[in-house]
Amino acid sequence: MIFKLWNILQELQSDAYEWVELSHSLNNDSPFWAGIPAGSVELAKTCFDWGNPMLECLIQTFKFPGQFGTHIDFPGHFAKGAALSEKFGAGQLLFPLCIIDVTAKVAEDVHCAVTVEDIKAYEAQYGPIPDGAFVALRTDWSKNWPDMDKLSGIAADGSENFPGWSLEALQYIYEERNAAANGHETLDTDASAAAAAAGDLACERYVLSKGKIQI
Repeated sequence: MIFKLWNILQELQSDAYEWVELSHSLNNDSPFWAGIPAGSVELAKTCFDWGNPMLECLIQTFKFPGQFGTHIDFPGHFAKGAALSEKFGAGQLLFPLCIIDVTAKVAEDVHCAVTVEDIKAYEAQYGPIPDGAFVALRTDWSKNWPDMDKLSGIAADGSENFPGWSLEALQYIYEERNAAANGHETLDTDASAAAAAAGDLACERYVLSKGKIQI
């Protein structure tokens, strides 16, 4: 009997490929959006401990909001009545990856919002973003993890300052290139300046209202 998927897995686990872990370790002090109510995160609480006479084992409980750590925002997060996680299986969550690197721009301007020109510069080097791609925005903002104030870019006046997406860039990858998903390292989709100007998380609302997902 031939097990094609097993053979593919063995090939991927060979020295010919490098596996890169992009998630952060999570604990009860990990940062998350300030609007989440206090007490929403309670990780690894022991509810069944060693020495229990009924059964010798360890059981822990985990409580956290869906928007916590490295996670997927499904359409129903911002579009009332739209699809949530039950509509997306493993077969719908495998994408070609495209990384738009704006780290140099972010180093000069913390309010940097990726532009259509940035994406076209990527395409000039690597070719058009393929249909159904996951387009990730690299800002190196994740290096601020797990400092909540640094992640939020808290200034002396209490304002938030961080890079992110622009609406025009998202419209390009979804309407011109038919991407499947977008991603970022910051706590929000929208660059802070763009969100302040719109008075809303307009970029996130746009993505999820189109039935797309973001990471």
